[in-house]
Amino acid sequence: MSGFIIVWAMVGYPLSLKLIGKFYNNRKLEKDYSNQPTVTVMVVAHNEEKVIYAKLNNIIRLEYPSEKIEFLIASDNSTDKTNEIVSQFIRAHRDYKMTLYEVMGRKGKTNAQNEAQKKITTEFVVMTDANSIMDKESVKELMAAFTSDNIAYVSGKLSIVNEDTSAVSGAEASYWDSDLATREIESRIQTITAGNGALYACRTKEYYDFDPIECHDSAMPTFYALQGKRAIANHDAIAYEKAGEIIEDEFGRKVRMNRTILSHILPNIRILNVFKYKWFTYNYLGHRTCRYLLWISHLTILITNSLILSGSWFYKMVFFAQLLFYLLAVIRGITKSNNKYLTLIYYYCVTIIAQWSGVYNILTGKAKPFWEKAESTR
Repeated sequence: MSGFIIVWAMVGYPLSLKLIGKFYNNRKLEKDYSNQPTVTVMVVAHNEEKVIYAKLNNIIRLEYPSEKIEFLIASDNSTDKTNEIVSQFIRAHRDYKMTLYEVMGRKGKTNAQNEAQKKITTEFVVMTDANSIMDKESVKELMAAFTSDNIAYVSGKLSIVNEDTSAVSGAEASYWDSDLATREIESRIQTITAGNGALYACRTKEYYDFDPIECHDSAMPTFYALQGKRAIANHDAIAYEKAGEIIEDEFGRKVRMNRTILSHILPNIRILNVFKYKWFTYNYLGHRTCRYLLWISHLTILITNSLILSGSWFYKMVFFAQLLFYLLAVIRGITKSNNKYLTLIYYYCVTIIAQWSGVYNILTGKAKPFWEKAESTR
């Protein structure tokens, strides 16, 4: 069972989805560019003095009717010059509807979104990160995808701009490209199982105050799917961002992503109702549940395999293949080799260790709704 979970998560499910997707090739993403409702672009920032000025200049250049777009900067208890820079920018650009909302006490990104959202009066809210640069057409693209009331959430595409900078950022870009392909098919068939924090949108009236420990990336699509609505991807809405260039930054980011890993293995038992939720059940179990079980599956298959070595040459072969896999990751970690395949193995193993770290933090009460940013992504 552990072996199946690992293989299905990383190989089986993506391949099966490609096959299933062929039966839905005629189902294209519908867009209506005449749909231009009022929108608030919300940027959440904590101590982002290095990038916030560039972000502010980026969002005021978005191509969207000026009378229909507003900007809200939610500062999560910033203690550097972030608030000062935003305030100065607002005074120097009075022609734009821009507001700074200061969160008192650092409680994390989701809490800042929950608080700041109460100030929004527009029909839609677009969420974006402080270190993400939005394509000028991104808001138009997001809004164009809301072609029915059944669509509650639209995720954009995160494009990694520094994949050639280091082996680590290259490995992240490779992983992300494959995941984007999976999400595109999920979206076409029915609904995606996760979004990305760099760029997404929802109706203001349908916004939900999630627990601050939660992350919109994983919580929102599932929340709407269980309401019988769709969360879709429009990869023509693009945000550009750096991946972590050193393994410490990527590891820290992945630990943060796994701060609720146990509850997300199966966040709601209703997901198992395939008759009601159809493809979402299949997609969630394959894309999310199996990946959230990788940490325990790798340990289980290693231990159980070691107990049955005398049973067959096949068991011996699989056991030593596992040891070789982990040895190659250790060699890459020690030598810092730029070999593409060694780096992918190393990156994968770091991902598994990050899951274990997430589980440890949950069990010891160390999981928190806020984190230290990855400096190499700024």
